[in-house]
Amino acid sequence: MADTAIKAAKAVQAVRYSPGYWHEAEEAFRQARILYNEREYEQAIDLFNKARTAAEKAENSARLIRLRNGEIL
Repeated sequence: MADTAIKAAKAVQAVRYSPGYWHEAEEAFRQARILYNEREYEQAIDLFNKARTAAEKAENSARLIRLRNGEIL
């Protein structure tokens, strides 16, 4: 789910319009993958959830900013 949320945020250019949340999502996802590969599943789940939440915030923020700027999504 975190991966899907990150892809959705990327599709609306969240990296440009909401860089704070985007960076938080990417960093949490990167760390979660490392922990998952190290079989630290509990910690990985927490970070995957954090990545999903941040990516959703990035997507929503980017959509709102673009809407306010008059851009068509």
